[in-house]
Amino acid sequence: MKKIYALAGLALMMAACGNKEKDYDATGIFEATEVTVSAKSTGELLFFNVAEGAQVEMGAVVGRIDAVQLELKKQQLETSRGQLSANKRQLASSRNANDSRQLDLEKQVSSIRQQIANAKRERQRYTELVNDGAVPRKQLDDINYQIKVLEKQLEATSDQIRSNNASLQDQSAGIKAQMEGIDAQASGLEAQIRQIEDQIANAEVKSPIAGTVLEKYVEQGEYVAPGKPLFKIADTQEMHMRAYVTSAQLKSIKVGQKVKVFADYGNGQKKEYEGTISWISSRSEFTPKTILTDDERADLVYAVKIAVKNDGYIKIGMYGEVKL
Repeated sequence: MKKIYALAGLALMMAACGNKEKDYDATGIFEATEVTVSAKSTGELLFFNVAEGAQVEMGAVVGRIDAVQLELKKQQLETSRGQLSANKRQLASSRNANDSRQLDLEKQVSSIRQQIANAKRERQRYTELVNDGAVPRKQLDDINYQIKVLEKQLEATSDQIRSNNASLQDQSAGIKAQMEGIDAQASGLEAQIRQIEDQIANAEVKSPIAGTVLEKYVEQGEYVAPGKPLFKIADTQEMHMRAYVTSAQLKSIKVGQKVKVFADYGNGQKKEYEGTISWISSRSEFTPKTILTDDERADLVYAVKIAVKNDGYIKIGMYGEVKL
């Protein structure tokens, strides 16, 4: 009789356990945004301050690839650019000198014309004085001679200006062509310098995100080439858990919804976090082997991502549970 009672009690306990509701609606695995940083330049890795497990700030320079040849090439290009600038200044100075000489000739023409005008006024005055017998005629003849000399000077200077104008036009066209050629060469050099500067910048190894170094693939002193992986880093401060829900559960969740997330440390040890649903897949997929859902008969489930603020205890690959 005691044996019968014991079996009956065990059956009741198993039934009670079988009817106990789960304290979660879905399970999943914690993940983080991982980035593999690769070399962008070729050369010896002169400096590489990376350690697995270390925290790195976004944009921090953690390594440097040899760029001596690039620096020398940049100096050579800058020297060539400076020479072009000097040539352009020399051409500009020559053109300004020509313009200055032409301006001086034009000033001389204006001055001669003014002298001629003054001399003609004097001639008119002396003509009247000669007619009145107040002055000798020789003075009037001297003024007429002076006017003729000035007119010849005016003609000679004007001819020189016309000749210079034709010559200056040819010289100006030549100088302009030379300066345009210098500008074209300078533009080409500027493009080459910017390209070299970009290559020099790529010689610096920077962290694209703030996070924890997960893996280190090379050591200081190794020769690297573009595309060679250097280290892997992950943002472990902002974690997310990938879980799977059934189609029946979809009606109870939406993006931006707050949920409870439990990090599973094993042996029944759990820690609760606040999570936010950040993504819901628009396509169904077959239930992964390692994932349990509330409806174990469902073959098709939907993946969801739940953002969780990490306090340092959540690790990548750790199992967790979600309460919707």
